[in-house]
Amino acid sequence: MTKLYLNGEWINPAEAKISVMDRGFLFGDGVYEIIPVYSRMPFRLDEHLARLQQSLDGVALVNPHSLAQWRVLILKLATDAQWEDQSIYIQVTRGTMAVRNHAFPAVIQPTVMLMAEPLTTPPEAMRTNGIATVSAIDTRWLRCDLKTTSLLANCLLRQYAVAQNCVETILFRDGLLTEGSASSIFVIKAGVLFAPPKDHRILPGITYDIVLELAATYGLPVIVRDIAETETRNADELWLASSTKEILPIATLDGKSIGRIGVAPSLPVGVGETKAKPETAALQGSRTKDVLFAVADDGTPSATSRWPIHTKMLAWYQTYKHEVMRHG
Repeated sequence: MTKLYLNGEWINPAEAKISVMDRGFLFGDGVYEIIPVYSRMPFRLDEHLARLQQSLDGVALVNPHSLAQWRVLILKLATDAQWEDQSIYIQVTRGTMAVRNHAFPAVIQPTVMLMAEPLTTPPEAMRTNGIATVSAIDTRWLRCDLKTTSLLANCLLRQYAVAQNCVETILFRDGLLTEGSASSIFVIKAGVLFAPPKDHRILPGITYDIVLELAATYGLPVIVRDIAETETRNADELWLASSTKEILPIATLDGKSIGRIGVAPSLPVGVGETKAKPETAALQGSRTKDVLFAVADDGTPSATSRWPIHTKMLAWYQTYKHEVMRHG
């Protein structure tokens, strides 16, 4: 059994205990971070620890460990856990208090916990056929850029999808796309990748960054800006991205098929008729060529194709995962 770390001790999960007066238990007063581990190598550890620091700063909680101390704990857990691929969860709360009080205690001793779980990839059927999603108004607070443990709104929104046999709930605030209840959302229109800006309305996901980096590497045009709900619903393609789900195509939103994904033929990557489409109006209103990238046998982009762009991105992602992510 893989042990977890709790306040300086490595113990079995069944033996882990916290006080009922812990502010994380009573108020959800804490932050968390999730680090994917491939072949026992934590991926982009420094970036994840920087995001943890951002969350701690955002809730006025002093970091209980130095970067060097965090690295030691995380690497030990990655080495000792029973799985080669893992998801390491870190949680820091504001600790215990003598009486229940919203105001912070005068003396704070944070509660620190780390645990590992197996990191599993989505089934092939999701990648091939796409997933069903629903939409909802984004009812979360206005600091979604902080990874706080107060996730009740996210849980309710995710359960809303589950109740309708869907994978995710896509969120809109004031007529604009924000993200999913536990994922980033991307829009493809006229051969351009559109992404919501990283501000207080969305979580600055590491997978979000990877998608944009891969797009730049392989020449897929990218525009980061506010995306209207109407634009989202009329997209050629929609993608869901997260460290656990990787990159999944969205086949339906509120029961309506999205672009080509719902009718894409089942062909191997790189196979399909090559034909460039004429110049069309891009999502932002300017003119751009609707280029659909294909992937050659060696994983590099080749001719244009009608095969959906998400398939190409997924191929690039898997290559990156094998060549980079599994090496930290």
